[in-house]
Amino acid sequence: MIAAVDRPTVPRRLAMVPVGVLTSATYAAFLGCATGGIGVRLAPLAVMGKAGAMIEQFFDLTTADGDMPVFSVRPDSEGPHPVVVFLMDAPGMREELRNMCRRLASAGYYLIAPQLYYRKVREFNVFETGDRDTMSELMDSLSNTMVDADVGALLALLDDDPAADTSRVGTVGYCMSGPFAVTAAAAFPDQVKAAASIHGVQLATEFDDSPHRSLARSSAEVYIGCAETDKWAPPELVAEFEAAMVEHGTRGQVEWNPGTEHGYAFAERPSYDRDASERHWERLHDLFRRNLT
Repeated sequence: MIAAVDRPTVPRRLAMVPVGVLTSATYAAFLGCATGGIGVRLAPLAVMGKAGAMIEQFFDLTTADGDMPVFSVRPDSEGPHPVVVFLMDAPGMREELRNMCRRLASAGYYLIAPQLYYRKVREFNVFETGDRDTMSELMDSLSNTMVDADVGALLALLDDDPAADTSRVGTVGYCMSGPFAVTAAAAFPDQVKAAASIHGVQLATEFDDSPHRSLARSSAEVYIGCAETDKWAPPELVAEFEAAMVEHGTRGQVEWNPGTEHGYAFAERPSYDRDASERHWERLHDLFRRNLT
């Protein structure tokens, strides 16, 4: 079930569809397909009125654990478009991440980005609150299994959207969510064809659900982008993951970025490194082009 959420006006020239409760038939007309009795309340649909227009939505997806806020963006053109699940980093969902989704979507993908902390809080952005203790608590509240379930709920939703091709799915996670991108690929091996972890943490742990162990069940090509200096992802941890890639015959690449620190991909972080960040964009586009198009 999807419910609308209130969001500030998007600061661009947009054609807005008013928020309203839709019947399943109306939603079916909106999607261009039949839906089986879905009750829907949509947030504003943002459409840029020019060539290369994009469609954006904010909505809640009701899961077994609560209402999960979701942002999606896709080209305003006839699909179906390959799906990329964008998994947020620890500071929380924010406009910086939505802009990154928009950048990927402009290449022809259907981006969908959940607010993973929904089991505990409606919204969280540490750069607004400064509350790093809460951020740590929220991080610790998540598990690979939980996020696998969230990804599954998103893919099930998109199965009914003719604009989405859920047989061609990519995942990408940053920092906290790097391991989530990898384990989601193993949880849905028939759908997830490519997975990327960018300065991801905990790629190899002693637990049964460790990402490096999940490679045995995955068919995805994997890209691991690493910072040269990263206390949360030291070389020995990455080496253990890389060894598992070799053991399981995983297609992919582990790449170290000289002179960088954790968070190099984020343009609004002090650790931002323009060259490494642009390299990560090149790697993502190449990865998804090879496997999703």
